[in-house]
Amino acid sequence: MGRFKLIFIMLFFALVLAACSSSDEASGEAKESESTESEAGDGSEESNEPATIEVTDAHGTVTVPVNPENVVALDNRTFETLADWDIELAAVPKPIMSTDSPYVEDENVEDVGNHGEPNLETIAAVDPELVIVGQRFSGYYEDIKELVPNAAVIDLNIDVSEEADAGDNLVNGFKDTTLTLGQIFDKNEEAEELTAELEQAIENAESAYNEEETVMSVIVSGGDIGFSAPSTGRVWGPLYDMFGWTPALEVEDASTDHQGDEISVEAIAQSNPDWLLVLDRDAPISSLTDKVPAQDVIDESPALQNTIAVKEEQIVYAPTDTYLNESIQTMIELFDNLANSFAE
Repeated sequence: MGRFKLIFIMLFFALVLAACSSSDEASGEAKESESTESEAGDGSEESNEPATIEVTDAHGTVTVPVNPENVVALDNRTFETLADWDIELAAVPKPIMSTDSPYVEDENVEDVGNHGEPNLETIAAVDPELVIVGQRFSGYYEDIKELVPNAAVIDLNIDVSEEADAGDNLVNGFKDTTLTLGQIFDKNEEAEELTAELEQAIENAESAYNEEETVMSVIVSGGDIGFSAPSTGRVWGPLYDMFGWTPALEVEDASTDHQGDEISVEAIAQSNPDWLLVLDRDAPISSLTDKVPAQDVIDESPALQNTIAVKEEQIVYAPTDTYLNESIQTMIELFDNLANSFAE
């Protein structure tokens, strides 16, 4: 009986150990399964981006969908950025865009028309989730909101009307616009890179300039030379404040006119600027057939030939498409050109 009792006890313990092992394995599998499910759950939570974000525009705070579909863009300062990020657009104002823009070339992108006589019904027809207003179309903000009440409408217009702060407003406006677009289209890294490039380009242009040298900025249109005044002048004006340029000439009651203020070539010549900065307004406008290149106008003006700027070839031309493409990329290119020219 002793031997059988011993065998029975050994079998009993073997069965107990086997049961414990099975229980431990089952428990381990259950924990592993829970852990896997937990990890999967955590991963899905991390990958879920917010459906909307809060954007501050020229009018206040607007709730905007992230990565929206059927987007309409009307702000000339945004087109190149959106194109570089491969953002699809449903409608744009093609007549006031550079002809080489991919949106102009794409027949599937609807045309809203010129801001002078826009076809706003085109915006409603594409049923947008987001409409980006700004610059030339900023005056249609309320009309567009009423037309597409279910869409998010944001006005990214950059206000440089305050002369004392024109330079800061321009820089901060470009940064804010770019970072806002980065948030909306999940391009935050790209947006930060662009703003960093802008800051570096500004620093380079500022450090290369000699404040003892005078600057004259002009806009050439229709073969005529207009004056782009410090602070208020189109494109060039805010840069006087930004870079601390010494103006060769100042006039009273200067405006922001897109063709510049009327001023005689003789007055420009008499101011004898060390640097001449030129915007060719007509160059990017495809509808103009009798365009005279700005460089030809400057070269063929007898009154200007004895100025320091012309004699020393100290003339900087804005990128050809600047008038219709005042994007952050255009400004970076312009500032780089200024830095390189001033440093020579």
